[in-house]
Amino acid sequence: MTDRPVAAALAAFRETGSPWLALPFFRDGAADEVARKVDGRIAAGAQVLPAASDIFRALRETPLPDVKAVILGQDPYPTPGDANGLAFSYVGKGRLPASLKVILAEAGSPRAAAGDLTPWARQGVLLLNSALTVEAGKAGAHLRLGWSALTDEAVSAVAARTEPTIFLLWGAQARARAGLIDASRHGIVESGHPSPLNRARDFPGSDPFGRANAWLAERGRTPIDWRLG
Repeated sequence: MTDRPVAAALAAFRETGSPWLALPFFRDGAADEVARKVDGRIAAGAQVLPAASDIFRALRETPLPDVKAVILGQDPYPTPGDANGLAFSYVGKGRLPASLKVILAEAGSPRAAAGDLTPWARQGVLLLNSALTVEAGKAGAHLRLGWSALTDEAVSAVAARTEPTIFLLWGAQARARAGLIDASRHGIVESGHPSPLNRARDFPGSDPFGRANAWLAERGRTPIDWRLG
């Protein structure tokens, strides 16, 4: 196994020829610098999540030309085995995370037993975190390592296209990126954060998925099947 797993994952992603590689993040050395920092944490003994092979999974599963909706998260689940590289997606063996249960209830799957959101990603939903890595037991540990530049550039790249795209912005951190989006061409559905710790409780009942599908259908784009299971 390489002693620089994140750099190796970055090299493997570059070999895919993904359209996302045109972002400055991948061309100007920023990606290499972030990989160096994360590999440094691994060398220092930190357990970094998700698996290196899943770090760039959101970009692999949903190429730029295929994006019709965007959902932004914060960072991967900090429990080993829970995250698979897609924002909010859960592949662990325990109970679904509380926020994800709230999300799935709004999406029409209140009794879903699994939380892998790969079916959404493959329908054109970009599920991108603000940080693509985290450390076991330390939520938010990598939010300041430079990953956020990738998130900003990805949102801007989607917004620069002519294809109408819907952005589902949940919580203050995601909503702060609304300024990157040309609302005359694209749709924005804002809601509070789905976390049960959100005292405003302004996510349940906000119907972000129904509103997103109605917006897409009005513009001739195929709605997304948000149901799981």
